[in-house]
Amino acid sequence: MGINLFGGAGVSLSMGHHGPMHAQRHRGSATPGDDGGSATIGTAVHTPPRVTSFRSRRAALNEAQQEVWDRLWPSLGRQAIPTDGDVRPLDAETWFGRRDTGGQERSDPGMDTGGQERSDPGMDTGGQERSDPGMDTGGQERSGGLVLEIGCGTGTSTLAMAQSEPDLDVVAVEVYRRGLAQLLSAIDREGVTNIRLVRGDGIDVLERLVGPQSLTGVRVFFPDPWPKSRHHKRRLLQPATVALIADRLRPGGVLHAATDHAGYAEQIADVGDGEPRLRRVHPDESLPISVHRPTTKYETKARDAGSSVTELLWIRRNG
Repeated sequence: MGINLFGGAGVSLSMGHHGPMHAQRHRGSATPGDDGGSATIGTAVHTPPRVTSFRSRRAALNEAQQEVWDRLWPSLGRQAIPTDGDVRPLDAETWFGRRDTGGQERSDPGMDTGGQERSDPGMDTGGQERSDPGMDTGGQERSGGLVLEIGCGTGTSTLAMAQSEPDLDVVAVEVYRRGLAQLLSAIDREGVTNIRLVRGDGIDVLERLVGPQSLTGVRVFFPDPWPKSRHHKRRLLQPATVALIADRLRPGGVLHAATDHAGYAEQIADVGDGEPRLRRVHPDESLPISVHRPTTKYETKARDAGSSVTELLWIRRNG
């Protein structure tokens, strides 16, 4: 089974097998947004209607997951929309520990420079000017950029891709707590330092937590296809969402989408190609982030069942 890449106009390409991730489904926006808090960041963009693209699901954490959650979530995770509605933009440089803190090494990316735990790690720190992720931060290691993954599921791809690109900072968004707990456990087990987690709606993150031209990449792997026609409005990658993603990508930034649903693949391709700020690219082009995902057990099952995966890639045009 090959993977069909809608490369350029009329070009069909093939790359390694990936298969579906139905068991990690939702893969898109999460809980509906709260009308409280700060307004959308940056210039006005046409944002999608607040129709959720996830299916309601609950699962309790086991004892080991709960222990890791209690220990690491305060520093490595945050809610997209806090319960008090006080939404502040991500301060990625501080959250990932790449901002200069006056010569002192930070032992915990969720702590402020005075040693006190932040009430919400990853929030902007009171309007202080922040350096660009690629700029020198006074001697600390510089970030190669910020990647947002919407709908990380249990984080199989998130973890492997972050490990292969330690210079990139990855913010993984997911609505389901158990999926985030599994990823958090893997981060703890593998000692990965360049992943942070956000629980909530990917649209809220794009609208209210990240600013224009701030992202090096956006990954959307296997969003729920909502195959029935009457449910197509629930699909995540609609024109308004892709326009919002394009606004948040910096010039040269990459939008990487993958789906195992042929009908949804056609829609995503049409929507991406219709966004004037994006240009379709071939995976072999020089890109700022990796576009090679690991094959998961769910994809292996899909390959055995005869399904194929479509990978779609665009970069943000200059200007």
